[in-house]
Amino acid sequence: MDNSSHIVAEKKISQGTLDKAIAHPRDVFRWAVVFNCAGMIVAHNHPSGKLLPSNSDFKMTRQLKEAAKMMKIDLLDHFIVGKGQYLSMKEHELF
Repeated sequence: MDNSSHIVAEKKISQGTLDKAIAHPRDVFRWAVVFNCAGMIVAHNHPSGKLLPSNSDFKMTRQLKEAAKMMKIDLLDHFIVGKGQYLSMKEHELF
């Protein structure tokens, strides 16, 4: 996102297996730096449709939040999507 909250790019960082995906914060922020983003929204899917964040989801969100603070890029939200529904971790005050 730019300073006016316009989307400047969308990037797929990782494609997981049936029950696991691996993404490192450096891979996520690489594109935010390349596109000179002021902020970013992260999203991933739960193919099961169960939107409850896992321990891994919370851990990744904490890591992204720390990296965002250090890099002065706003982490605006982390969405979990599945079966036509979504959960906003920010909306539910989960980060």
